[in-house]
Amino acid sequence: MRFSGKTILITGAASGIGLATAQYLAGQGAHLALIDRNAFALESVATELGALALPCDVSDEAALQAAYDATCGRFGYVDGVVNVAGAMIYKALDDLTGDDWQRLMAINFFAAAHLTQRAFSTMNRGGALVFVGSIHTHQTSPLVAPYAAAKAALSSLARTASIEGKPKGIRANAVLPGAIDTPMLRESPNIKSGAEVIDPADIGQPEDVAAAVAFLLSDEARFITGTSMVVDGGRLAKL
Repeated sequence: MRFSGKTILITGAASGIGLATAQYLAGQGAHLALIDRNAFALESVATELGALALPCDVSDEAALQAAYDATCGRFGYVDGVVNVAGAMIYKALDDLTGDDWQRLMAINFFAAAHLTQRAFSTMNRGGALVFVGSIHTHQTSPLVAPYAAAKAALSSLARTASIEGKPKGIRANAVLPGAIDTPMLRESPNIKSGAEVIDPADIGQPEDVAAAVAFLLSDEARFITGTSMVVDGGRLAKL
């Protein structure tokens, strides 16, 4: 199988894009280590997929490092890391607090940065990193400044990691989903209020993103690094 013998660590794996990615990779023979702060949902997913469950708040650097090390202890090596965990709040810029910025950056960006550092210290025979960002990197909407900024930072991190990782055999890329049918989209106040209008034809499924992530992790993408792949059904092309 495509990922037979490979170990992939996924954050935000209990729902949405993270769950779809875990299911897709499990079907391709990967060994999986799954991180999510929802321990109950995570355990259910891990049992279904025969994966290692690692309940963890990704904003806790020590806990995140321990989860990575537990993956190495269980499987011996981590071949790929998929950073999916994310969070969003809806507030006007002048209403945001310092804590709001810190929390959103910790979950959406710093967690990925910490895992990248850990991967660089252990991937001595190469590997692949995928950062799940957002088309908010290129086109955004009101009330989501910390989320959009953090997701844009992931694309920058992918570029830098691709340069520093190349001598180590480590590839790094970002995937930028558009409107994807997840709880985050369905619960968006911008969607409910009409401040953001999305053509139903431009709403994709988590599996669409999972397929892109799997491609970038795979040997088929061996010459692709430092790029951001937009997965939005052509939405950006119309804006």
